[in-house]
Amino acid sequence: MREIDAAEIEQIVRDLCIKANIYLPESLEQCIRCSAEKEESPTGKEVLSDLAKNIDVAKEKHIAVCQDTGMAVIFLEIGQDVHIVGGGLYDAINRGVSRGYTEGYLRCSIVGDPIERVNTGDNTPAVIHTVITEGDKLRIDVCPKGFGSENMSALKMFTPSATVSDIEDFVVSVAAQAGSNPCPPMVLGVGIGGNFEHCAYLAKKALCRDISIKNPKKLYADMEQRILEKVNKLGIGPQGFGGRVTALNVAIEEAPTHIAGLPVAVNMGCHVTRHASAEV
Repeated sequence: MREIDAAEIEQIVRDLCIKANIYLPESLEQCIRCSAEKEESPTGKEVLSDLAKNIDVAKEKHIAVCQDTGMAVIFLEIGQDVHIVGGGLYDAINRGVSRGYTEGYLRCSIVGDPIERVNTGDNTPAVIHTVITEGDKLRIDVCPKGFGSENMSALKMFTPSATVSDIEDFVVSVAAQAGSNPCPPMVLGVGIGGNFEHCAYLAKKALCRDISIKNPKKLYADMEQRILEKVNKLGIGPQGFGGRVTALNVAIEEAPTHIAGLPVAVNMGCHVTRHASAEV
């Protein structure tokens, strides 16, 4: 049994919150920069250039790459041989989020009750997803999620008679309806299978996958590519000003489901779909 101190976890989460909000994943940053070469619209090219400059300024001045520093979504993979000492795991994570957002001068956007809407003042509590794995390692992924894009997400409970084309058309329709709201070029996370809540989790998990990694199954990798091509034919373009580059990536995660169901969820991400990770 390996012991990990809660204070260490708190510090890691604190640092990851700041890092994720300032530095984009390298593959996503490069995709944004390369997209300017694909874009045919002069306005779209100018917008993509501005987005690249914004990324540079965020790194240079150590400030958030987007004013919406998001709701803190945490993915945990905990080895079954790990024992957390010195306090509660979730308490440590939320203390880390609180410190990351207050000490990092990141915007605090969380309200303690969805109806009463009083700001908690430190961006807590986080949304925490936990998976138990083999071994004695602890992996932490911090994925800040802004709500301009989150609000454009959707879920549909298909029946098993739905075709691959039906699913692709649904995903494209979600992007079309979103328009400029998710601050395109967008990133689309798609969950297929599971049940009502699990397919939404899959979509979120897919959205936080590095865009250089495709689904290992050819069926889904091909779907990712076709959906990306269809979305980029919508003409929404960078920041909604028109053009060829409406989306940067489509990622699909799938899971077993019931014989009577075929749930599909689309989690919409903006051009700053952020995540940072560490392993203890």
